[in-house]
Amino acid sequence: MSLGRLEQVVPGTPVGMTADHARGGASAAVGRDVEVVDAVVIGAGPNGLVAANLLADEGWDVLVLEAAAEPGGAVRTAEITAPGFRSDLCSAFYPLGVSSPVLAELGLERFGLRWRHAPEVLAHVLPDDRCVVLSRDVDRTAESVAAFHPADGDAWRAEFARWQRLRDPLLEAITRPFPPVRAAGRLVRSVDAGDLLRTARSLVLSARRFGVERFAGRGARDLIAGNAMHTDLGPDHAAGGVFGWLLSMLGQDVGFPVPEGGAGSLTDALVGRLTVQGGRIACGRPVTDVLVAGGRAMGVRDAEGGLVRARRAVLADVPAPTLYRDLVGVEHLPGRFTRDLDRFAWDDATIKVDWALSGEVPWTSPAAGSAGTVHVGADINGLADISTDLACGRIPDQPFLLMGQMTTADPSRSPAGTESVWAYTHVPRGLRWSADRLRRRADRIEQVVERHAPGFRDRVVGRSVAGPRELQEHNPSLVDGAINAGTAGIHQQLVFRPVPGLGRADTPVDRLYLASASAHPGGAVHGAPGANAARAALARAGWTGPAYHAAVDALHRVLYG
Repeated sequence: MSLGRLEQVVPGTPVGMTADHARGGASAAVGRDVEVVDAVVIGAGPNGLVAANLLADEGWDVLVLEAAAEPGGAVRTAEITAPGFRSDLCSAFYPLGVSSPVLAELGLERFGLRWRHAPEVLAHVLPDDRCVVLSRDVDRTAESVAAFHPADGDAWRAEFARWQRLRDPLLEAITRPFPPVRAAGRLVRSVDAGDLLRTARSLVLSARRFGVERFAGRGARDLIAGNAMHTDLGPDHAAGGVFGWLLSMLGQDVGFPVPEGGAGSLTDALVGRLTVQGGRIACGRPVTDVLVAGGRAMGVRDAEGGLVRARRAVLADVPAPTLYRDLVGVEHLPGRFTRDLDRFAWDDATIKVDWALSGEVPWTSPAAGSAGTVHVGADINGLADISTDLACGRIPDQPFLLMGQMTTADPSRSPAGTESVWAYTHVPRGLRWSADRLRRRADRIEQVVERHAPGFRDRVVGRSVAGPRELQEHNPSLVDGAINAGTAGIHQQLVFRPVPGLGRADTPVDRLYLASASAHPGGAVHGAPGANAARAALARAGWTGPAYHAAVDALHRVLYG
């Protein structure tokens, strides 16, 4: 069996600003044609495409510059294991995508997006091969968790009833600019006055503590903790409980759907909509500099020296450190801001393996075969051990796997009777992964699957392995394999994301907006950071009086000195 790798499609490395740019950038245009648009969007990932769509809807002339050969960022699909087997190169399941008010307002179904579901949402396979199943049928989920403790069926129904009361204002609050005043008001009104502080307390509980307080058996507790591990939060991290609960309740409500034909279908819909609205995308055109003059973003320079003047805004769908250190340059930033940026915390690195299988995964537990997403390798205590290893810079001997059975969710992904499947696992940041070391880790991942699905390896007809370096080569925003553009830890959420500030898309540079998952509300494909950046740019363009500039300057002095 050969070891596959994702193809490198992004040449070069961004560099910092030059002295000419710091003096205003205008002199750099001498002798060159300069494109002029209303807004430049750096990066054609989902957030960048959402931002571009919203600006184009308002009649803005929008140009999106993408370093890779095609748009999509981490939302792309290709045949990388065997002919006829379609693999999502990074993200795959979209519970927040299908429930996001931002994406719903774009009406992407009119541009070809179709959602598909596996028979069951998620299965968490325990070390003893028992399995707890999350289903869109609440009675089916309740029955599964009750098998571990009779009281947990009713407890799960009670959690889902709470979710149904909170759902709309909560999702509105998550996906709108911070602070979400109206949504927060609706959220408060949806909670009994006597339970308001109790609800607030639950938001900071670890996944373990949340599970202990809500459920009596290990099945439901492991579901919550396993879903929290979709972030970089282990079962004993503060606020891990709310992430695990949110994903669990979304799964119960809307499932973990996938775009028919592959994740790239979501990108195709965003691109198609933008094109209809008059927006443009230029791929294979990496941005190396944001041009700054007088504290204001004036445009960008690409790797070939081409200049684009932005009359109204520059929006950046790139990680915060990349934007501020590489594209802007610290000389244009307040000293306190750059010191805060030094404390920016990434999420864990990632290794991903894709397989083409000649048949379905032969799970010992039949219930796992009907789920689109499968958690394999650890119960809550095992997850705690893995989290400790990662925090200490150790590679866990027993990896926890998040697996996707893509043909089970969408039969178009591979020939009839076969399965396109992937798994990813977290590893410490900063390690060097040679081809041999990466191959051995992929073999270890296969061993974990084989233990719970004897005969799995005999069905492998193709394999592709991507370590942290390969993931970053595929998409430079996946820095060292970090898939969420920064930790989900509570110290880097809300007004602390990406640094202590306003929790908004605005930056210390006027008319420059952070539109990536490094901004509030963070990772997952829901489009909120891009939408928030677009709304901020629209608001800035509509309010340009001296009072606005004085208010912004005052806030920046308070925050950054």
